Amino acid sequence: MKFTDAKEALDKVIKKARVHFYKPIQIAEILYQDRTQKDIKLSDLETYRTKSRKWRDIVCISFLGRTSTSSARYQDDIFNDNAVPPSAIDALGKVNRKKKGIVEKYIYDKFSERYSQMSTGLVYCKDSNRDNFELTEFLNLFWSEPGLRRSIDKIYEIIVFSLFSTLVDKLEVTITVSYNEDKKDILKEFEDFSEKVICINSDISEFSTTAKINRVGVTNAADRGLDMWANFGPAIQIKHLSLNESLAEEIVSSVSTDRIVIVCKDSEEKTIVSLLNQIGWKAKIQSIVTESELIDWYEKALRGKYGNIIGDKLLETLREEIVNEFPSSDNSEFLEFYEERGYDKIIETLE
Repeated sequence: MKFTDAKEALDKVIKKARVHFYKPIQIAEILYQDRTQKDIKLSDLETYRTKSRKWRDIVCISFLGRTSTSSARYQDDIFNDNAVPPSAIDALGKVNRKKKGIVEKYIYDKFSERYSQMSTGLVYCKDSNRDNFELTEFLNLFWSEPGLRRSIDKIYEIIVFSLFSTLVDKLEVTITVSYNEDKKDILKEFEDFSEKVICINSDISEFSTTAKINRVGVTNAADRGLDMWANFGPAIQIKHLSLNESLAEEIVSSVSTDRIVIVCKDSEEKTIVSLLNQIGWKAKIQSIVTESELIDWYEKALRGKYGNIIGDKLLETLREEIVNEFPSSDNSEFLEFYEERGYDKIIETLE
């Protein structure tokens, strides 16, 4: 393959990449390994298919604090003919070796550019207070940047979690677990179980705990499961894009609860209800929350009657979640990595 065609293939993958940039980074680390260790053959995928995930993960942990959790099959899509196949990697490698890491630098420059866009959102949160933060303006920062649109689902997840968890905290919601005392004989038979798992026994008939909403963790483009769960029942799924019948079935069937809360754009609400009715799972949906409701709730939480109690905590949680999800938007680890590799000394560009 010609270098120009290989670079075009790489650029397509970079353009499609989400903010964490796992697939482009994997290509960069394959090229780095080839250039510095000379122990793989770029035209032979099997010399680096599996090992390259480890090389990528070592780098990602250093300045992202996380690694890809997608299936091996999904991760291997990077080597497909419609992505960056070995023939393209081989062509990139020849130029990369000749010019001492120029393709690696190109990929990491694109990563840095994407994260500088992301940091704009964090700066907006840091510079805002409960009097001037506007949820619509915050979301528009991500919609207006083509490179960030593919990660908008994580932003929605963060704004939903920040609001829901803050309200549950400020309402001081508690959960009480008890058992039917007519079943005391069974309880005594399994008292070691009940004490370890349910925190009750024959002397303590109730257990109370603070209600919490938790994020499941980092998800990827190929993952369609649960986004958040509450220890008082509901599972929460964020859907800001179109939902078709196949995806609706996938979401509902992958979450083992009959209390699902779906958060979506206003324009999607009727479509979602219709689809859930078609597949017979409307009963599993506890409620549907729309974007306009989120905007209204943010307004009340920040500037409403109880804004002085809720607003600061909401913004604090929002800032924390952005930093947790996108660490490189607020730290210097990437710059240290970049300089250690010597990319800052490469003057020539591929543009």
